[in-house]
Amino acid sequence: MKKHNFGAGPCILPASVTERAAQAVLDWNGMGLSILEISHRSPEFEAVILKTQLLIRELLHVPDSYSVLFLQGGASTQFNMVPMNFLKPGLRADYLDTGYFSQKAIREASLFGKVRVVASSADKDYSYIPDYIDEKHDAAYLHCTSNNTIEGTEMFHLPETKVPVICDMSSDIFSRIINVRDFDLIYAGAQKNMGPAGLTLVIVKNALLERIDKAIPAMSDYRVYKDHNSLYNTPPVFSIYTAMLNLLWLKDQGGIPAIEHQNKKKAAMLYQEIDRNALFYGLATPAHRSRMNVTFKMHDEGLEPAFLSFASSRGIVGIKGYRTVGGFRASLYNALPISSVALLVEVMQEFEAEIGVGKIQAEYNMAI
Repeated sequence: MKKHNFGAGPCILPASVTERAAQAVLDWNGMGLSILEISHRSPEFEAVILKTQLLIRELLHVPDSYSVLFLQGGASTQFNMVPMNFLKPGLRADYLDTGYFSQKAIREASLFGKVRVVASSADKDYSYIPDYIDEKHDAAYLHCTSNNTIEGTEMFHLPETKVPVICDMSSDIFSRIINVRDFDLIYAGAQKNMGPAGLTLVIVKNALLERIDKAIPAMSDYRVYKDHNSLYNTPPVFSIYTAMLNLLWLKDQGGIPAIEHQNKKKAAMLYQEIDRNALFYGLATPAHRSRMNVTFKMHDEGLEPAFLSFASSRGIVGIKGYRTVGGFRASLYNALPISSVALLVEVMQEFEAEIGVGKIQAEYNMAI
């Protein structure tokens, strides 16, 4: 049975990318060596680094005044690297609190200096993106999370501020058009839309790096990665190579504008069914609904295990909601075909019909 992977991460990859990556594990470019054992100092791999950087610049229209860096440790390591580099004594950092991962970023930053939460959606279980207009413009930086993977909300408009804007874009980068110039630093774990886990992308304005005026451990210093072209230590070779393949695939699809169009269609299809189907309801405020991570529950929560089993029997996997939220979460990353979303909608409709005639309810009651 074909599996339709709605898992929140690691992301689904195009079949062509997986196949090429698998071949490279056995024999890369006919060299008689695996991509897993190639020297990261070799000219061949340096070409991979360069090509991946150029693809990122092309797809996102990254200006020359920004550096494209490859790090490790995921977005979670960036939670402490950001304040370690940019939070100076006597200054504070401003943070938007929009969910689980922004909370983690806030806790980490608090270890390095003063942190102020300038807006939060905690009052409504993080079901919306709070408004914020900076009237003082006196913070070291403003940190935000563009897409909240667990809560299912997405930030489509940035807060108004004149301070440097730093954004965690782990789960929606490469899924929609952005203006890189609106940000001073973007970081993203690769394992949503860019490639396999193990790689972290950082896009940083060079002028922001010039503001750093303190000693920082080398592996936590953005300047070190810039000065060594992300080769200060052994980088995640396989993850970078597979990301390059995935970005080539994205370019072949028509780039960011084309994939954004597809992502809008997929999200609209699923949200329309959630709103229509009497069994389900969405968790996020409609204006802030994520196109990447659709969160929803059933009015009768007792039926959720039955629906999960029903969907699984038809090849749908990865839709169980995060443990602290419950319900369901369908992640619609770039490589997920629209046919998979259509199947999920069909399954929701079938389940509704069978509930209507009492079949599922009777089976569920017998099971418990």
